[in-house]
Amino acid sequence: MREKVIVAWSGGKDSALALYEILNSGGYEVKALLTTITRDYDRISIHGVRRVLLEQQAKALHIPLEEMFIPKGVSNADYERELLKALRQHRDSGVCSVVFGDIFLADVRKYRESLLEKVGMKAFFPLWGRNTKLLPLEFINLGFKAIVTSVDSAVLSRDFVGKDYDEQFLANLPANVDPCGENGEFHSFVYDGPIFKEKIAFKKGEIVLRDNRFYYCDLLPS
Repeated sequence: MREKVIVAWSGGKDSALALYEILNSGGYEVKALLTTITRDYDRISIHGVRRVLLEQQAKALHIPLEEMFIPKGVSNADYERELLKALRQHRDSGVCSVVFGDIFLADVRKYRESLLEKVGMKAFFPLWGRNTKLLPLEFINLGFKAIVTSVDSAVLSRDFVGKDYDEQFLANLPANVDPCGENGEFHSFVYDGPIFKEKIAFKKGEIVLRDNRFYYCDLLPS
């Protein structure tokens, strides 16, 4: 019998690759994609992608989507309360684990594991410990397509946002930036790949600077 899991889904490359790994293993039944939405913006939290595009992703993946809404500037305590409420519902329906796309940040892993322990669930990290120089090439060679939706201007210039996440993008990255953006240097939106039944159609909108630090490229459904 396959283990029931849900996937912590950001719409970006790491969660897509983690989903690919567990679907290919054959040992798991993915019951839902769980995504945090900032209610005030109607966008994926941190990544800044419109909710309509997230919903098109889930439709193309043929996996149910669960959206968890939080207000902008939400406190950590309020965020955790909403998350634990959602997780309890899944636990009560027989889901044992939550899949994450984290790769090497030990403090993040410990935080996720301790949260899930509160509701008697486990965290599963299919990409944990993988080489972040090789992982992007695997992602690209598998046929995934992603666009960079936000960058941290403290480490990357405006030129990097709105670019396809491809070998050219990787070649242009400064040496101090992780190729997977694991330290939050950039975020992405996956619009095609081997787990998608259809390509997500969109067009690029304006690029804006938020909080005097983060550049976002708006993606418009087309």
